[in-house]
Amino acid sequence: MTEAAPPKTHAEANRLRKDIVLGEATDEARLIRFVAGPDGSVVPDLARKLPGRGIWVGADRASIATAAKKGLFSRAAKTKLTVAPDLADQVELLLARRILDSLGLARKAGNIISGYEKVVAALGTGQVAWLIEASDGAEDGRRKILSAARKAPTAPRLLGAFNSDELGLALGGENVIHTALLAGRGIDRWTQDVERLSGFRPLSPPEWSANGREES
Repeated sequence: MTEAAPPKTHAEANRLRKDIVLGEATDEARLIRFVAGPDGSVVPDLARKLPGRGIWVGADRASIATAAKKGLFSRAAKTKLTVAPDLADQVELLLARRILDSLGLARKAGNIISGYEKVVAALGTGQVAWLIEASDGAEDGRRKILSAARKAPTAPRLLGAFNSDELGLALGGENVIHTALLAGRGIDRWTQDVERLSGFRPLSPPEWSANGREES
């Protein structure tokens, strides 16, 4: 295995954490932090703010399963910890909630645009960082808006991991199908959360690959 290059700056070094499964320093943006709870359980800490020594694991189901199976959580904590059988599911739900809550905040900040015509117009400005399509939206509308996205001055990334009800609840609307998240403050952290979610669920339904551009 090729040895990882050393961090170039002090700030970069501070972002590296030891992945207990890989046993090597990894950018914390690609990891999930866990801590030992008061009851001896393993607790996910997506915001990285809970007290206690952090236990870092790759942001994907396989890594969490390996850490649980091999007793790596207990080894890292140097004490016996209980790992819930649905720990990976807990992380997925927490990530999804965090992403949707952040969309609500982005709407309040004026960085969300919804509705087919408005989103198409926004795509033309090149300011759209993410195109968010409801997973249960009609194929025809999605195909047209993806075509507009391909012609945008700056191609946005695509997220289709949530249905219209979930998006509507987050954004305070009904029948939310087409949404654009504009580039701006907080977009990097939001993107990190979405990328971590990809270790637990597809970022767009598999059937979309046959009919339009997938998120890459």
